[in-house]
Amino acid sequence: MSEKRMLIVDAELVKKVDDNRGDMDRSEFINFLIESQLKEESKKQGSVTREEFHQFQEGTKELLRNFLEFFISYGLELGKQPSDNEFEQLAQKLQSLGSSAKVKSS
Repeated sequence: MSEKRMLIVDAELVKKVDDNRGDMDRSEFINFLIESQLKEESKKQGSVTREEFHQFQEGTKELLRNFLEFFISYGLELGKQPSDNEFEQLAQKLQSLGSSAKVKSS
């Protein structure tokens, strides 16, 4: 036989347990609830945390910045000079991506 302990809870909680436990005794019902909750938590392991999403977002921004840098330098090496307006827009995008990555990582 397992060791027993006493748990003191509010009377309202005991009423909720008694109203919903059916044929189970209180101990079995509470154990069932705890096990169900733990199984549900393990199913949630497939989700993404805020921190993981933030890291993914920053990685994507860094990849885009590197992509833009590559194509700007590649275009300059081939001798094709972009129009001033086009070059200015790309430079601003690079600046905004670079500054947002530096500000958030600091």
